[in-house]
Amino acid sequence: MAQMDRTGDMAAGGPPELPALGPVDVTHAEVFARLAVEMHDAEGLEETIDSVVQFALQALDCSYAGVALSTRGRPEIPAVTDSVVAEIYQIQLDTGDGPLVATMRDQVTISVCDTTTDSRWPKWAARVRQLGVRSVLDVPLLLGPESSTVGVLGLYSRIPDGFGADDEAIAQILARHASVAVANARNLQNLTAAADARKVVGQAMGILMERFQLDADRAFTVLKRYSQDTNVKLRDVAQELINTRSLPG
Repeated sequence: MAQMDRTGDMAAGGPPELPALGPVDVTHAEVFARLAVEMHDAEGLEETIDSVVQFALQALDCSYAGVALSTRGRPEIPAVTDSVVAEIYQIQLDTGDGPLVATMRDQVTISVCDTTTDSRWPKWAARVRQLGVRSVLDVPLLLGPESSTVGVLGLYSRIPDGFGADDEAIAQILARHASVAVANARNLQNLTAAADARKVVGQAMGILMERFQLDADRAFTVLKRYSQDTNVKLRDVAQELINTRSLPG
C-alpha cells in the first residue's frame, strides 16, 4: 500500500494506508458508531454535514472544524463550526490557492504544522495566522481511489503541531464515514429534486392538454420547445406555466 507523510506526499502504488489508532481504539469506535447512526438519521445533506463537523470537534482536539464540498469541481462551504473557518475557506476560494484547494485537486491529506513557518502558501498562512490559527489538517472526502473528490474535511488548531499521527488516523476514518454519508445524502437530494421536477412538468402538461386539447406527447413537446428556445430549464418553464397560466415569452 502507498504511504502518505504529514505534508500529503504519496508514493505510487495505490490509495493511502490508514495509520493504526493505538490505545484509544475502543473509545473512538464508540464515537464513530454513534456518528454512523446520527448521519444515517440526518434528514438531508445540510444536517449530515453538520453532524460531521460536530463529531470532528468531539473526536479530535481541534479548535474549529469545517467541511467544503466539491460542486462542479469548485468548493462550496456548507458547514463550519465557527466563522473563522468560513473566512479561511473564503480566502482560498478568492485566491484559488491554499491547502484546501490542493487537497481537493490532488486528493491528498495536507498537514500544516505551523502557519508561522510553513512556506507553501505564504499569503494564505499570513492571513490564517492573523485569525489565530497555527496548525491545519485538510483531509479529502473520497469514495474510492478512482473517484472524484466529494469534498474536504478541514481541522484547525490555535496551537502549533496541533495534529499528531493518531489525529490524522481518526480524521481519515471520519472522512471515510463522511464521504459515504454525503454521497448518499446527495443522491437522495437529487432523487427528490428529480421527482419534484417530474411532478411540476406533469402538472404543466395537464394544463396544456386541457387548454389546447393536446395529447401528452404534444404537450411535452411544447414545453421542451419553449425550454430550448428560451434557454430556460424545463422544470422552470413548467413552473412558470403553473404560476401564470402562460408560457415564458
